[in-house]
Amino acid sequence: MDAFFVSVELLDHPELRGRPVVVGGSGPRGVVAAASYEARAYGVFSAMAGARARRLCPEAIFLPGRYARYQEVSEQVMAIFASFTPLVEPISLDEAFLDVTGSRRLHGDGQTIGRAIRTRVADDLHLTCSVGVASVKFVAKLASEQAKPKASPTGPRPGRGVVEVADDDLANFLHPLPVQVLWGVGPATLRRLERLGVATVGDLARLPLDAVRSSVGDAAGRHLHALANGHDERDVVPDRRAKSVGHEETYAVDLVEPAAVDREALRLSDAVASRLRKGGVAGRTVTVKVRFGDFSTITRSATSPTSTDSPSEIVGTARMLLAEVDPSAGIRLLGISVSGLDGGSAHQLAFDLDATSDQAGSSSASAVDVLDRAAAERAVDEIRERFGDDAIGPAALLDDGELRLRRRASAPWGPAAVDQAGVGHDEQATDPGHAL
Repeated sequence: MDAFFVSVELLDHPELRGRPVVVGGSGPRGVVAAASYEARAYGVFSAMAGARARRLCPEAIFLPGRYARYQEVSEQVMAIFASFTPLVEPISLDEAFLDVTGSRRLHGDGQTIGRAIRTRVADDLHLTCSVGVASVKFVAKLASEQAKPKASPTGPRPGRGVVEVADDDLANFLHPLPVQVLWGVGPATLRRLERLGVATVGDLARLPLDAVRSSVGDAAGRHLHALANGHDERDVVPDRRAKSVGHEETYAVDLVEPAAVDREALRLSDAVASRLRKGGVAGRTVTVKVRFGDFSTITRSATSPTSTDSPSEIVGTARMLLAEVDPSAGIRLLGISVSGLDGGSAHQLAFDLDATSDQAGSSSASAVDVLDRAAAERAVDEIRERFGDDAIGPAALLDDGELRLRRRASAPWGPAAVDQAGVGHDEQATDPGHAL
């Protein structure tokens, strides 16, 4: 999709058409999620710091974003894709791979299908998309980028819409491109490749495989050398299971007090557990992510023999992991995730119906405790389903008589304002119900 988040906003706010519009966090630690082509003409792009975007384009109109609305439109887009082939692999709200090999007899060749999809999206949703056609997934991705409109000082210039790269033209298409376009070439890998004299995909393709492997490692070397030569054996996978469920938040002011860190850990754990239960999954590994004010980042994980979707168990493990972290240097970002997912939670119940203690003095939950807690959590889910997420939650998260819960996509691109506790309030409070 072309500038998807902004394009959806312009559907609902046509008075903003033709003006530089940015969706993202407006606070000093906000990030640009999407920019209109008018804003891009000033050098504003996604993933850019919001403060820099404001300096480049002072007249830009910042919108906090409405993830629930984007999810709604995304489902409509994916439904159009699915009408051409059942083999649709979404990789984000606004992008997907389609395997149309089996659809050509009914719908025509790749270019014909690409044009038909663009027409349906435009007619049904009043949005635009760009299509890349190739027999290799990552080449199709690169071709779709070349098909997109281009920003200019006089307004957006239309793109080609559909770009096809034939098998016998892969090398001509790939080799002039900068090596950074290859999946897996980040700053560190780029520096290693540059020491080998690699600037373009063609430079990498012409190197002996052993030279690439010795520079960037065996697995990465084989992967990048194959891509540079147009080889990508990965199929379109229509059903991709989530590997983890998590939440993280960047704070307007660094957290320095253990009590504040504990409160945020509880808030994030409650949100993660809620999404796990909605998705009907549970996980064994809890991971905490901490980014300090100097941008140094650490992660800590612990794995249990059984799976859980319980907020009390998740926050208990998170607290244990965070006990090893000194927040006095200032925590800029905190995240909690659960991985090792399966189809539901399982608990090891104690034989005794009372709480038991081992010789080391640690207590384990009794069967009654576990079952009572599970019943309470089901009741919480039912209340939230009927009255909304903010209807019930941990008392520790009360703020001036109101619950301040964390839900997916509330201020996903950074804080907007600062309260007296130094915590950035969300610019929006929406739960998109996004697939796990």
